[in-house]
This record gives sequence, structure tokens and C-alpha cells, in this order.
Amino acid sequence: MLQDSLTIRYYQRLTDASVELWNRGYRFDDIRLYLDGYIAALRHTDTLEPYHLNRLEEEMIRYMYDPSNFEMPEPELDPEYQQERLRGAAFW
Repeated sequence: MLQDSLTIRYYQRLTDASVELWNRGYRFDDIRLYLDGYIAALRHTDTLEPYHLNRLEEEMIRYMYDPSNFEMPEPELDPEYQQERLRGAAFW
């Protein structure tokens, strides 16, 4: 579990970007390359301490391998609309 506020901020950016890339049609290999590049840039700039950077990388890998993070939610129809539609279908 991430505890450092800056590390959490980078985690949120990476997860949001990963989902956005997935929704644009990119696949896991491409997203993983993006993640590796982002982590390498953080290492190069010494933005985070090495311990926090390693924890961020571990958490992101865990995030990437959880398929529930990349599922598209099924939209739910309004219950009133469904009832009206069913009543209308029975009428005709």
C-alpha cells in the first residue's frame, strides 16, 4: 500500500492513463511500454526516493494484471424507462 502523497499522485496519473490508453484501443504490451517509460523518467529525474519508486512499480504491475481494472461497465437502464417500455410493448 502506498503511503507517500507524491507516490500516490503518480499512481493515480498512471492508472488513469492506463485506462485511457486501454479505452483508445491500446493493449497490455503498449500500456506496459508506457509504464516502463514513465518509471524510467521518474528514475532519471530523481523525483521519488528509490524505495517509493519500487513500491510504485510493484503496485502498477499489480494493477495491470487485475483484469477488473480494464472492464467496461455495463450501462444500466432507468427502471422507470424499462417499465414504460414493457407496458408499451404489451399494449401493441
